[in-house]
Amino acid sequence: MENVLNVNNVGDYSAFHGVESPHPLVALINFEEISPIRHSLNKYSVYGLFMNRNLSIDLTYGCGKYDYTNGTLICVAPGQIGGKPDNGDRIELDGWSLMFHPDLLNGTSLGKRIREYSFFDYRVNEALHMTEEEFAIFDSLMRHMRAEISGRRDSLQDGIIIGYIELMLNYCQRFYDRQFMTRRVENNDLMSRFEALLRDYFHDNMQAKHGLPSMQYFADRLNMSANYLGDLIKKTSGSTAMALIRAFVIQEAKNALASGKSVSEVAYYLGFGYPQHLSRMFKKSEGVSPSQYLDLIRR
Repeated sequence: MENVLNVNNVGDYSAFHGVESPHPLVALINFEEISPIRHSLNKYSVYGLFMNRNLSIDLTYGCGKYDYTNGTLICVAPGQIGGKPDNGDRIELDGWSLMFHPDLLNGTSLGKRIREYSFFDYRVNEALHMTEEEFAIFDSLMRHMRAEISGRRDSLQDGIIIGYIELMLNYCQRFYDRQFMTRRVENNDLMSRFEALLRDYFHDNMQAKHGLPSMQYFADRLNMSANYLGDLIKKTSGSTAMALIRAFVIQEAKNALASGKSVSEVAYYLGFGYPQHLSRMFKKSEGVSPSQYLDLIRR
């Protein structure tokens, strides 16, 4: 891909902007100190957090576009592509970038749990929109982390840096939870659309060809990542998306059984490969097998 900056190490991005990286695995940039800066379209082999306070620019992220607006934070992970090709323009930014290499986390508890932070796999149009108070918290943490990185290397430095990174990621999670709550009206609308898609999937008999619907099926049609949709549904409804899908399937199974269909007929109608798969799900949900359920409703 042409005009792409390969960020294989944290120093690659820093060097592009003329900033030295005192630590080989962590790099911090205060954009206010080096602005105006050039655009860059980046292919990441590192983790990155980009926060901005007061500028709106159009960025590419994967196959989509994003308006990088006031008070936003974007999280990227190795293997992702994002940014904007260098077109000669220079822009003023007020914010920070933090990049850290996966090797920094080797053998640490954070390294084992980093993929649990699902926002690294959100699409860019699902970025965190920070309040001024939230921005101030991140700004303070960035400054403390930079002071640590700039200090003399010792046996405790990496552990302290990892602690700061973990604290930032936990704040990201807290602020995303807040964002899910403050956007409840929009989230309820998405829940309604999710439920309509689920009903239509079975109404159109798509399960006969494709089997039970996946999270990715709904995410693609709602133009969001599967992770973001799953988190949104959990925060809005209190149940996981897969639990809602299973509950819908169980109710459909009950309706079909009550209409006189056999267990095998119901299983294949609902998109299960084998009747035993339906039986396992049904018993786990209802405490009885489909056959036992039929006996109960016929009494």
